[in-house]
Amino acid sequence: MQKRGHYNKVEFLTLTAWKTPRSKPLCANNDDALIKEVTKIALKTKNEYLKINILQILKGVSMPTASVLLHFATNFNYPILDFRALWSLGVVMGAKYDFELWDSYTKFCRKLSNKAKVDMRTLDRALWQYSKEHQK
Repeated sequence: MQKRGHYNKVEFLTLTAWKTPRSKPLCANNDDALIKEVTKIALKTKNEYLKINILQILKGVSMPTASVLLHFATNFNYPILDFRALWSLGVVMGAKYDFELWDSYTKFCRKLSNKAKVDMRTLDRALWQYSKEHQK
């Protein structure tokens, strides 16, 4: 997938179902050609706003799901936007998932992963696990 520079429908459905199983029927309604074109643009562009937002053109894809697609397609260069990970960093629940939140979260996680000397995948799992163990 990384060499191709886009997702195919099977890869897309696998990741979207992993993040949000209830979106599976909506995601399945996306045409393979549209998935290819949209993900190709998202993975090629340098524009961060376009990168995260164009993925949301696809049926069933919200910002958290779009972040999963970027996370796995970019060798973990992007964190996964998830309420558990956000809670671990002190972000109040009910925060609006918008570009400003995603951009700030991405920049913060990159700094934190560098400081902790771990890759983004490891950081993401640690933030999720911390919340699972401590959030009431």
